[in-house]
Amino acid sequence: MLDSRAAHVQVAATSFLALFAIVGIALYGLPLYYDFMVKEFGWSRTTVTSGNALSKLLIGPLFGFLAGWVIDRFGPRRLMMVGILMAGGALIGLGAVTALWMFYFFYVFNALGYVCGGPLPNQVLLSRWFDKARGKAMGFAYLGIGVGGAIVPLLAHRLTQQFGWRLSLQLLGVLIVVLALPLAWAVREQPSDASVRAAAEPPPPIGGVLRQPAFYLLLLGSMCSIGAVGGTNQHLKLFLSLDAGYTQADAAAIISMVLAFSIAGRLGMGWLSDHVARKRVMLLIYTLVACAIPLLFYAESPRAMYGFAVLFGLGLGGEYLIIPLMAAQLFGVRVLGRVMGIILTADGVAEATVPMLIGYLRDVTGSYDTGFTTLIAIAIAGALTIIFLPNRGVEAAAPARTPAAAVGGK
Repeated sequence: MLDSRAAHVQVAATSFLALFAIVGIALYGLPLYYDFMVKEFGWSRTTVTSGNALSKLLIGPLFGFLAGWVIDRFGPRRLMMVGILMAGGALIGLGAVTALWMFYFFYVFNALGYVCGGPLPNQVLLSRWFDKARGKAMGFAYLGIGVGGAIVPLLAHRLTQQFGWRLSLQLLGVLIVVLALPLAWAVREQPSDASVRAAAEPPPPIGGVLRQPAFYLLLLGSMCSIGAVGGTNQHLKLFLSLDAGYTQADAAAIISMVLAFSIAGRLGMGWLSDHVARKRVMLLIYTLVACAIPLLFYAESPRAMYGFAVLFGLGLGGEYLIIPLMAAQLFGVRVLGRVMGIILTADGVAEATVPMLIGYLRDVTGSYDTGFTTLIAIAIAGALTIIFLPNRGVEAAAPARTPAAAVGGK
């Protein structure tokens, strides 16, 4: 029992540090350097957000489903290790860029690191090890994103003051590898009894899932909300420092506040998902995001920005963790790698294109008003889509499923 408990703690800690590094530091850290690139290279907002957009549009469709298949067939550990190395190396490379092609080149590695070492393998790893407490385990692991995201604005600001933005970014890349790689190397793929079953039973076909309307509702709803969150995150530092007139320190403090409240969101939404219908939790999360963005129109008011930080932070905290929980409830864990491979690929497309669209609208109109209105509409569309999801799992509707495939349904 003690060994089992220790193994569960190790799994949760592994995912915590992997998400801390690859999402908390890399994903939320990179936009903190966009304004320096705009100033040094003379690039537009469309250009600095296009690295994330083009790399995810290239990598997601090519590798997303493949990564899910590899995880379902061989386990998440080795893929996670490769992703951590690529994510750290990408930041080291981006700190040395002198030309646009180099910017795009290293952003491709950043996208590969996210696909191979980010949410996808960690969602499957946690779902294999945890059943009844899956929501709390996912909430704790995703707490790594909140902690990393809350720390990185302050850390990046301090490192940039001390060493300049280039070396600051490279030091974050080194930190990613040092923190996340050791535990990923040591973790077990799944409990011993599950390993025996997995060896005896090949993963079930995914065709039955793809025939379910619930799959496409979850896909569309998550794309809308992830797009709205990504569009807001990618432009928040740009908006605060270059448009709203905030100092570097004040902008970093607001962004850090958002990520600090996301910690409460991750813990709270993880706990709620174990006690309340996950559809309702998902709808709550998406509604919080939709209600937060309008407050950016009142950025000159500190109270409005505090309100934004609270609402957006709480919604952001639950955003990524609720999707795999809902997918596991609807379709079971034995196809979760491939299901989430497709969903995260689609979400990556949304997370890539929406920020670029908002940057284009800002460049064309000269303000963020049209862009923020667009983000609000996208967020509302995501919340409305979730209303039509079924309240219970739909595994029984899929053909030729084995009893083990229903593990994880609530």
